[in-house]
Amino acid sequence: MAITRPLAVLSCALATLMGPWARASAAAQPPSPPRYGIAMQPAWIPLPDGVRLAADLFVPTQGEAGERFPVLLEYLPYRKDESRSRNYALYAYFVRRGYIVARVDMRGTGNSEGRLIPYEYSDIENDDGEIVIDWLSKQSFSNGNVGMFGISWGGFNSIHLAMRNPPALKAIIAVAATDDLYQDDVHYMDGSIHVDSYEMGLDLDNARPGAPDYVIDEDYFENRFDAPPWMMTYKRQQRDGPFWERTTLRARYDSIRVPTFVIGGWYDGYRDSVPRMLEHVQAPMKAIVGPWSHYFPHDAMPTPRIEWRHEAVRWYDQWLKGRDTGILDEPRFAVYVRHWHPPGPVLEVVDGEWRWEDGWPIARIRERTLYAQPNHDLGDEIPAPALHQLRNVPSTGVEAGGPVMWWGDAAYDQRPTDAFSLVYDSAPLEAELEILGLPRALLQVSADAPLADWFVRLSDVAPDGTVTQVAGAGFNGAHRESAKHPKPLEPGVPFALDIEMHFTSWVFPKGHRIRFAVNNAQWPMLWPKPYPVTTTLALGGEAPARVVLPVVPAGKRPAPSFLPPEEDPELPGFERLDAGTVSGYGEVSLVERNPQTGAAVVTATNGSHTRYPWGIERSEETITHETSDAHPEATSVRGTYRTTVELEDRTLTWESNVSFRSDFENFYYESTRRLLKDGEIVREKSWQDTIPRDFQ
Repeated sequence: MAITRPLAVLSCALATLMGPWARASAAAQPPSPPRYGIAMQPAWIPLPDGVRLAADLFVPTQGEAGERFPVLLEYLPYRKDESRSRNYALYAYFVRRGYIVARVDMRGTGNSEGRLIPYEYSDIENDDGEIVIDWLSKQSFSNGNVGMFGISWGGFNSIHLAMRNPPALKAIIAVAATDDLYQDDVHYMDGSIHVDSYEMGLDLDNARPGAPDYVIDEDYFENRFDAPPWMMTYKRQQRDGPFWERTTLRARYDSIRVPTFVIGGWYDGYRDSVPRMLEHVQAPMKAIVGPWSHYFPHDAMPTPRIEWRHEAVRWYDQWLKGRDTGILDEPRFAVYVRHWHPPGPVLEVVDGEWRWEDGWPIARIRERTLYAQPNHDLGDEIPAPALHQLRNVPSTGVEAGGPVMWWGDAAYDQRPTDAFSLVYDSAPLEAELEILGLPRALLQVSADAPLADWFVRLSDVAPDGTVTQVAGAGFNGAHRESAKHPKPLEPGVPFALDIEMHFTSWVFPKGHRIRFAVNNAQWPMLWPKPYPVTTTLALGGEAPARVVLPVVPAGKRPAPSFLPPEEDPELPGFERLDAGTVSGYGEVSLVERNPQTGAAVVTATNGSHTRYPWGIERSEETITHETSDAHPEATSVRGTYRTTVELEDRTLTWESNVSFRSDFENFYYESTRRLLKDGEIVREKSWQDTIPRDFQ
């Protein structure tokens, strides 16, 4: 039986009072030991409308007859049969310690029945999820307690199901997920439109039937292949509002009553949710932020890695097995403090140190305000009034956050982007300076066009001139009063911006400079506004341009002792035949700029080659972004996707060509999807849509 919530709240309160020097209580037990074997069993989960969801159950063996176990659920659209090798390796740690792990394909995806879900995180997905949780809790193998976990989509819907508080759901762990679907997810970021290969290519993966049978019939065509692309839905929702708020925790933190553990990474775009949830969720909370990109921390890049599953077992033991593991006696937040490193894009190791913090906000943090100076210094004093102007160059920004970075990953050296920005540098630091939090830029600005974006970046300038991005954020000027009710700019009329940069940690070394940069483009990560624009920044006076840093005073703090990752078992019959890409989201293979015409092209590629027990699968994708400094309204992105499965009796190929482009008034979506058998077209379907620009 799980420990009741009042006791958990009391434990959290005691841990807060004791501060970071809290220690596990004398009654604390070690986490469940690895004493079981592992086996996999397929299952069907019935839904009230007759549809069945396909599941793989990873179950403990060598236990006592009739033994019941808690169940952990990972609920995804990402084709469980092809991911069995990944799942076996990931889940074995839990199964050996007395947990059943259920991997369930969502309705209309992978091997599950029914019509494809209409888009991410729909009511259909979450309604089905509640039924899945209830079903798992009532099986003969279950002790009645269910936990959820996952990374990215699986982390999102762990949060979303926790907001519904189904009775059997006792705890969740969300890795690399966010509480704000509009501002933080991949479709829009900081209020501006984003297009990447994930969004354009996921529709093709959803259009495939389940492996290994790949049944091609009329039911498949009607419910899956012919289903309209999700991207058309997302790009019609260009402002915040009910569509995004339907499952946005940030709109109602009090909805979660389920104990919640969140894990983020400094090089992942979803990290901002960690401090917000620590501050606002009233249910028992734990959090870790480490030096990782969009990965589980035991096999993450960059390193160092940790065995997060050890902490997960302690968490689930507490809530699903009723074992006091001492995890509630510890501080709520473990953070990896980053020290200086050179810029990316490839970063293997991050220098730094682990530290415990009581939670968020951190009481000892003090704000330090630095002011932009007319001579482009950055100093502690408010200068005399002045104005700086900047003519926007729409093709800039690749270095600060390209098509795969999402304000994450290790950004390139910032000097090429800084060359087209307003840049302000501090004097060399006389002592090292640590920041932890969300730096803020407070600006008084104006523009000579009805639409414009502002981007602010905080960087570390080394003595040799190398510039490493530390934090940044963007702001759609039309959202200056509301992202739900945007309005055009009044050319030449100043207004105030308070831009909160994304969550960061950094130690600026002695002798380095702090750089604050402001510009108006972040292409190709974010879609450029259609008008050529010159912006004005006010310095000094009553509303001086300034950056507010969350400074951590020097001093020793206790640190968590995380275990190193265990070696995961392998599942025979699954073999990756190529190395893939470093980020997993593609690698930029070509950046071209024509200095005479202002035309710019960025191309990214990705691919995989995998052997499964039933055949060989090859996937390849290319995405090409194009814009023009003279005509930013004519920006475009094209994606080509192909997945081929070589089976014993046939070869099946799914292809998709997607185009998304704009002019002053509209976005234009076009896509064509094909299925080929042994090189001959079996099915082809196309979509076209004209979508009015809505202050984008």
